[in-house]
Amino acid sequence: MLYALKISTRYLTASKAQTFLLVFGVAVGVFIFIFMSALIGGLAEFILSRTAGDLSHVTIEAEARDPDLLLHDAKGIVMLVREKDSSREARLTSTDAFLPVIERLDGVTAVSQQITGGGVLRRGAQTAQVSVTGVEPSKVSAIIDLASYLVEGSVELGAGKILIGKRLAQDMNLRLGQSVRLLADTGIDQSLVVTGIYEIGSGGPDRRQAYVSLATARTLYAMPQGISKIEIKLTDLYAADATARRIEAITGLPATSWTENAAQLLDALEAQAQTGLMLKSFALITIVIGVASALLLSTYRRRPEIGIMRAMGAPRSFVVFVFVMQGAMIGLAGGLFGAGVGYAVLLAFPSRDAFQPGNLPIDIAQGAYGVAILLTVVSATLAAILPARAASRVDPVTAIGQ
Repeated sequence: MLYALKISTRYLTASKAQTFLLVFGVAVGVFIFIFMSALIGGLAEFILSRTAGDLSHVTIEAEARDPDLLLHDAKGIVMLVREKDSSREARLTSTDAFLPVIERLDGVTAVSQQITGGGVLRRGAQTAQVSVTGVEPSKVSAIIDLASYLVEGSVELGAGKILIGKRLAQDMNLRLGQSVRLLADTGIDQSLVVTGIYEIGSGGPDRRQAYVSLATARTLYAMPQGISKIEIKLTDLYAADATARRIEAITGLPATSWTENAAQLLDALEAQAQTGLMLKSFALITIVIGVASALLLSTYRRRPEIGIMRAMGAPRSFVVFVFVMQGAMIGLAGGLFGAGVGYAVLLAFPSRDAFQPGNLPIDIAQGAYGVAILLTVVSATLAAILPARAASRVDPVTAIGQ
């Protein structure tokens, strides 16, 4: 085996230019594989951080129930009907019992109680319809990281304070410290002071969403007890379905996973991953074709030498091993070279935490360097089998005569 390795090394070093070009071609394929892995993986992380990353991964909401009425028809038959009343809000009335249980579940990082409702924001003659969310002051950024989107002021909420989006502030010419009146859809209004302005970057929340403290929301929506919903954040957002089912079993309340409302997003990410897999497969196919063609040419050029080895008693397995080792060494050298260059190039791109719109969201941590090297060595070794088998079948007398 050691002697076969020595012969393989000699064959590769005998034609240095050809070997260099072959290793360089393999390295290019490995670089493409690594670059596509980092790009596809980084793009998926970027999309999720901008969508599901700012969403509740699991939401618990009480089922809205309309009041039941008993009516009599003309024949005196009693009928049960349901009357829709938009003023009645679904509420979770007893949450203290199961909140600690939810917070202790594996993978749960944050649990936020909220009261939600509609309202109209007024300042002088200017008005704007808004969606109001009342949150616990200590958990303002528990679900949506409002602290990271803050443009002015503070995210600290308390009595008489309101946090609004930048576009809403621009539409109503509002600045920090100015007072506005918020008229809730219950008919209750309250004077509030703008203490923070945020900019998420999407028009809807920046123009229509306002945040107040949970105590303020209780006053506005006449809810001294209970809440509208509970939003839950997880370490692994892909575990949301299983966590939602577990919460339903524990609490008996309907828990909704973010994936139920994001089927299109998941389909897009899956299609993106499949596209990346195809591109990486093409890179590996290129490596196989390049190595196989080069070793087939080497086999043809070295037919006399192979014939001499066979005439001296070298078995076919020895000849096969010589050429398979060449393929493995080419794959290893090209894999290491391509992985090194790929890592150096990816270092020039911003890290995952510094992704910005308009830039390529490449994640260096998802370059799959070890996988790229391993697959390259395996592919190059497999590509060498056909030339190796062809070399082992060379007739010694015919080859030496050439």
